Amino acid sequence: MSEDRAAAPLLSFRIGLLGAFIAPIVFVVSTIVFFVVFRAFDMNALTAAALAGLFIAAPFARRYDAFWEAAARGVSSKTSVILILLLFSIGLTSSLIKSTGISEGFIWLSLSLGVHGGLFIAITFAAVCAIAMATASSLGTMFTAFPIFYPAGFVLGADPVLLAGAILSGALFGDNLAPISDSTVISSTTQRYRTKDGTAEVPGVVGSRLRYSLTAAAIAFCLFLGIGTLVSPGSEAVAGVSPDDFSPAGLWMLIAVVVLLGTAIVTRNIFKAVTAGLVSGIVVGLLSGVLEPAGIIGVEGDAITGFLIGGVANILPIIGLNVGIFAMLGVLESAGVLDRLVEKVVSSGWVTTPRRAELAIGAGILATTTLFAGVNGPSMLVFGPIADRIGAQVKLHPFRRANVMDCFALGLGSVVPVVSSFLFIASLLTVDQGSAPALDPMSIFTGAFYPLVLTCVILTAVLTGWGRRYEGIGGSVEKDPSRAADLDADAPQADPTAVGDQRTRTTTETR
Repeated sequence: MSEDRAAAPLLSFRIGLLGAFIAPIVFVVSTIVFFVVFRAFDMNALTAAALAGLFIAAPFARRYDAFWEAAARGVSSKTSVILILLLFSIGLTSSLIKSTGISEGFIWLSLSLGVHGGLFIAITFAAVCAIAMATASSLGTMFTAFPIFYPAGFVLGADPVLLAGAILSGALFGDNLAPISDSTVISSTTQRYRTKDGTAEVPGVVGSRLRYSLTAAAIAFCLFLGIGTLVSPGSEAVAGVSPDDFSPAGLWMLIAVVVLLGTAIVTRNIFKAVTAGLVSGIVVGLLSGVLEPAGIIGVEGDAITGFLIGGVANILPIIGLNVGIFAMLGVLESAGVLDRLVEKVVSSGWVTTPRRAELAIGAGILATTTLFAGVNGPSMLVFGPIADRIGAQVKLHPFRRANVMDCFALGLGSVVPVVSSFLFIASLLTVDQGSAPALDPMSIFTGAFYPLVLTCVILTAVLTGWGRRYEGIGGSVEKDPSRAADLDADAPQADPTAVGDQRTRTTTETR
């Protein structure tokens, strides 16, 4: 998108920069009305709100055609296109898992082992954390985990809000810490050394991030276990339920899940992983009897059925929302909103201490991630150079800059109520999951303990200086600020095209 911006004139409005915010304001207000006032959740209505905002804003642009060209650049960006293809792909996998009874198999297994209620919620969080770490794909993890754990947990007496929050939390944990996740790579590669060539090394960033991520995960696990046990019906809900009431046959489909995870780990390419998962899932499903040929694609009356058709149909609402959001982002970027943000923050003169610099980085990435609807990769790609300059002014080490930015982005930034794509997708994935209730995004937000705790952990680290390190000679990690080298905050920027290519490559490989 940045290359298109360089070749296009700046988009201007008759009412000034406020014109660029008309569409986002219409979208946010409409979403609040739908969710908070009417308590109604409809993804198609959100897409309509985004489009309505664009049509309302367009006449205020000084050049009407330029407005829609900016919106088109946003939708056609590599990030947007890859995300659309990824959503279609993992939507098929989710539909296959849902249609083959793997959740029923988990109910049988959990009843046999005596796992239910709050314990099931805590185990689900840990299991999803492991899956997300293995695949480094938050979206892929959510589409895989919800059909397995959500309906099963509800039958086993787990509180649905906490259960959905545990699945979302586990997915975000993997994004936050996995060495091959795009957020980890971007947070690292946007932070440059000043005393040597290169950017922050991913292994070093992950190693220094463990103290924050694992602390937040441990606290979240205890919350899921403790609060989950208090609010879940638990043993009362399963008192009259026997393992004999459920079939374990669906557990054969775990072979396909293992194949998908293994392929993702080996190839680091989510599209290859989805292909392997689909092929192995179809073969295992047909051989085990949990899937019939008509379940793949068939015809009933005048309707085409099967998990392939269902997967496409179920994912279309979130695809529409994706188009609307990226169109609004295209307008914001073409209007120079992000460029002005860079200039204002860097030239403010407020950043004079390490704590202030880190607070500025945290506030900035929260605002940017909110603008990007919680999609953390692109938001860090945009804000990363700002964090780099702010942090270098007070000699912060690239590892520390990367960690502060990433933890705020994967914390509250990813689950801001009303605008978070993660909450929207999680809500969509609770629909049509057997007897389990469909949840609205605001409800899931209250159960998303990990990102909320992570925000508290990193904010505590900023305020107390826990884990703060400075850049010494040759890029060394220094705890004592007096040993820090003098850094040039305005050193020449790394080639943004190279960073953009890295981001696109990582997105394709991991998400």
